[in-house]
Amino acid sequence: MIVLVLAAVVVLAVGGCVCVVWAARGGAPRWVRVVSATTLTAGELARKSGRTSRTNGSSGSDD
Repeated sequence: MIVLVLAAVVVLAVGGCVCVVWAARGGAPRWVRVVSATTLTAGELARKSGRTSRTNGSSGSDD
């Protein structure tokens, strides 16, 4: 069961990346641009959440 969930996540991630590339090249349908924007937003949120947790965890040391 967990393998199916992980496979679905990988398929969605790859599909999102394909849509980002397609939208960047131009001439993409509207739904591709929507998926692309959603993928980029999710990536930014993941990047910011990772940066925040590392910053808060190391704020006590000056070394």
